[in-house]
Amino acid sequence: MDTDFNNSQFQDTKSIVDYLQLIRGNLLPILIITAVSFVFALIYAINAVDIYNSSALVKVNKNSGSILESNPLLQTFGQEDRFISNEIEVIKSFTLRERVATALIDSFNNYQKKDTFSVILTADKVDPTKKVLMTPDKLAEQLSGLTTIEQKRGLDFVILSANSPSPLEAAMIANTYAAEYKNLNLALNRDQLVVVKNYLDQQRNEKLGELNNAEDALQSFQEQGGIIALDNQASNLISQISTLEANKGMNEIELQSTQNAIASYREKLDSLDPNAKEYLKQFEIKGYFDELQNEIAKLEIQKMLVSGNDKDPKTKAAFTELDNKIKVLKKELDKKIVEFQSSAVANTPEEYRTLAMKILDLEVQEKGFDLAVKQLSNQLALYENKFGTLPRNAIELAKLTRTREALEKLYSLIEQRYQESVINEQAQPGNVVVIEAARVMDKPAKPNRTLIVIIGLVLGLVVSISYVFIRDYFDKTIKTPDELSKLGFNVLSWIPRIEGVDESKGGSNEFIVYSKPDSIPAEAFRALRTRLQFSSPDAAKLKTLLITSSAPTEGKTIVAINLAGSFSQINKRVLLVDCDLRKPRVHNVFDMNRHPGLVDYLFDHNSLDEIIRSTQMPNLDFIPCGTIPPNPAELMESDAMLAFLDTVKSKYDFVILDSPPIIAVTDSEVLAKQVDGSLLVVSADTTELELLKRAGEIMNQGTHHFVGVVLNNFVYKASYGSYYKYYYYYSRSSKSGESV
Repeated sequence: MDTDFNNSQFQDTKSIVDYLQLIRGNLLPILIITAVSFVFALIYAINAVDIYNSSALVKVNKNSGSILESNPLLQTFGQEDRFISNEIEVIKSFTLRERVATALIDSFNNYQKKDTFSVILTADKVDPTKKVLMTPDKLAEQLSGLTTIEQKRGLDFVILSANSPSPLEAAMIANTYAAEYKNLNLALNRDQLVVVKNYLDQQRNEKLGELNNAEDALQSFQEQGGIIALDNQASNLISQISTLEANKGMNEIELQSTQNAIASYREKLDSLDPNAKEYLKQFEIKGYFDELQNEIAKLEIQKMLVSGNDKDPKTKAAFTELDNKIKVLKKELDKKIVEFQSSAVANTPEEYRTLAMKILDLEVQEKGFDLAVKQLSNQLALYENKFGTLPRNAIELAKLTRTREALEKLYSLIEQRYQESVINEQAQPGNVVVIEAARVMDKPAKPNRTLIVIIGLVLGLVVSISYVFIRDYFDKTIKTPDELSKLGFNVLSWIPRIEGVDESKGGSNEFIVYSKPDSIPAEAFRALRTRLQFSSPDAAKLKTLLITSSAPTEGKTIVAINLAGSFSQINKRVLLVDCDLRKPRVHNVFDMNRHPGLVDYLFDHNSLDEIIRSTQMPNLDFIPCGTIPPNPAELMESDAMLAFLDTVKSKYDFVILDSPPIIAVTDSEVLAKQVDGSLLVVSADTTELELLKRAGEIMNQGTHHFVGVVLNNFVYKASYGSYYKYYYYYSRSSKSGESV
């Protein structure tokens, strides 16, 4: 039988039907694992603590900032979209959590029903059964996992949610978070406004004095007989220059005000951690946004200068085009700022993250004001050249008028800004409004017990089926006759597992064709006998048959004994020879002595008649191993062995040799050359694929006559298909006398 035993089709090309049969055959472990998972999920769902969720809704308004924000040039570039993101980071900061923790502890101390609290209590180190109040630091750490901060998409609303086993405590945490966030926001804004107000007051007084001086100088010039009025061209030029100078002056004030605010926050940061200042240096703005901010400043000035004539269609078109360009650049700038700040905040320690964010945000504004001042200065330089082209007698009046108008506009802007800061400070300004306070909920938010049980059930199914598939994938043993056929072996029969057999002990219960002739295994051996007789055209010449296996404990001895017995049942004279000279077992099955035996005969110590033993079954004799020799392979290859086989073939119809495993030793390989045919025994769920392939290659080489394989210890499972089921059904029905 010339066969390619490297065919692994049965491992690689499983169909959906194969997998379904695999599941059917493993229903018990699947059901057990699924049931265990379901029970655990059910127990967890029943015993899980109810968690209540309460949410407060706050609206975060963008600071009004400068009253000059009506002038596009003085707006803070790219701040609108990132403002809420910055505020969310403030809410998540350790600074706010500390304030919330302190407020919650105060509420606990003033509350009568202490048993309504849960998460702010912890087990006592001395007496674990006793609950004690957490420290503010410990509670601040806990709050990070108990709360969630979420922005409503596209809106200036932030949802502050808290979880707790106590519905009252959940609502209290959420409301305390909202209140403390509002208080922190008020404090931060008030500090900044105080700095801004003081600086604006100083600038207001200075600019008022300069304006008075400019008006006196203009009046004196006119009284001395100078030109009283300028023509329209000169007036328009002076108006444009004064507007630019006023905007430049206000940007300089805003720049200085922002720098003062930065210095104030840095002092606070230094009081928290002297090393924080050095840490923040690595996140300095430097020239990161210069190119974009410069371009935006240029376009804003151009837009401001063309906005004077709204009725001119060309002016309107130019204004719209400039406005669209600015929007695109601001969007790009805002994206870069968000990326920069996110990176900086992510690596900033929680203790001073809020202050660090304020400083970074102000530094972006500072850079914007600085670039605006530079661009306005460049634009003013161009207008200075035009100013020099005025008539000589009008230049002095134009200078005085220009100075007065510029100071007048600047003073007006400063005065408005100052009054705004005074009002905001007195009104305790803040940009946080609590829209909806958290409510005490009647029903828990989690756990979803139904979902937990369903997940447990589904997870059990997934795990159990995965276990079956993975086990099958890594299981390289032979299981069914069909797998042997796919490998190219000639499967003569499959033998059901014989219950109660212990090969290590032996005994008559292994001789199943004699002890239980009507059993399913006995019928299987008779089927093997029949198939051997018709296995090939030369089957009539098959008088000597070698029985071997690829590895020990695969049942070759049981197959050899019962096959010999099945031949004797049809009135054939059969001789069973124990050729396993290393671990002989045949004599144990028949409960006889091992001596004298085959080895003793081959060494001429005993005659043939002396070593042949009769068995309880007519027509069946056997020869035990006898003395175990030091060189079994050489003895099997000897002339004496050949002569022995010729002698017994003339006396018996069939001679069956029980030999050692073919891979372990060379005895069987030697004997295979001397017999008419060889039979390989494979044990279901035991014989490994690679060992079987190797055994098949050895059996199939040279002059060996490899008849086929027998699958031993085969246990029918639903996954093996209906073909084997019908065989078992028929055999059992026949045994019980049922008609089929």
